[in-house]
Amino acid sequence: MAHSGTKRAPAKRRAKKAKSESRGLTPAECRLDMLSGAADEVRQRVQQEGGEIIGTYKDPLGGGALLACILPISRVEPTPFQRDLSDAHHKKLADVIDKTGMFLDPIICVTAPKEGFWTPNGMHRLAALQRLGAKSVTALVVPKREVAWQILALNTEKAHNLREKSLEVIRIYRGLIDEDATRAESGFSFYLEEASFVTMGLCYEKNGKFAGGAYNSIVKRLEKFSDAPISAALKVHEEHADLLQELDARVAEVVKKLKDRGFVSPYLRAFVVARINPLRFMQGEPPALDEVLKTMTGRAAKFNTEKIKQEDLASAGGAADDAD
Repeated sequence: MAHSGTKRAPAKRRAKKAKSESRGLTPAECRLDMLSGAADEVRQRVQQEGGEIIGTYKDPLGGGALLACILPISRVEPTPFQRDLSDAHHKKLADVIDKTGMFLDPIICVTAPKEGFWTPNGMHRLAALQRLGAKSVTALVVPKREVAWQILALNTEKAHNLREKSLEVIRIYRGLIDEDATRAESGFSFYLEEASFVTMGLCYEKNGKFAGGAYNSIVKRLEKFSDAPISAALKVHEEHADLLQELDARVAEVVKKLKDRGFVSPYLRAFVVARINPLRFMQGEPPALDEVLKTMTGRAAKFNTEKIKQEDLASAGGAADDAD
């Protein structure tokens, strides 16, 4: 991505500790007897979908309208861009819910683009209820659909490794394109966190065993959010992902040659990548990511494994070859 028109994700600001009970609404001020605007549109959607509104109120912190509802379980599904369902987790949840005989943890929902509802944080609870044969699910419906992106951004921070995080981000990215492909990519930096996750996510989609940990520091340093429309920005990420896949194939060939010579180390790939990385000793403004990846691919193709000695590997570090 060109340096002009690119932006780094803004630094995260930690909320300052406020004076006790200095913000938001009192219980009495949270009462909401009439809905208007987007909240009234949600009310109509709930009724059209066969749901029941059991309460409305203003959020105690921000004052926005919220609707407590019982929704037909068949009309709710997870957002299509979050991590995969854990079979073990949702079955365990089903057992706990079944033993208590009550569902006490409502899911959060937003209206889906065309019909029904999406839940950005209740996939496993929803699956657990479906496993138990439930007809309905308790939900807190939020009129602002962008809340789904914010919740998913928070969930992405909890991802256990680079692969999970990157796959979640690329799914969010595709969802943003479906919503409105003309908006600038840089406007979603909060939700996506790092531009590199988009490129890495594309790589993991093509190859679940992609060794992203070996390349992540390079991509993270050079990949920036663009002011171009998100649909156009995706094409650049796809080009970078193709270059990464080609580079990894060449690196894998070098690693195989080293193994054939008897070298054994969990850091072989990291060692090779470090050797061909042109940024190691570079000062000043670095080249664009595509230039760096092409340079590394060329160096990998010319890598002379015969000159490598066992002591060269002794100082190798970085991500292990299977660490993503």
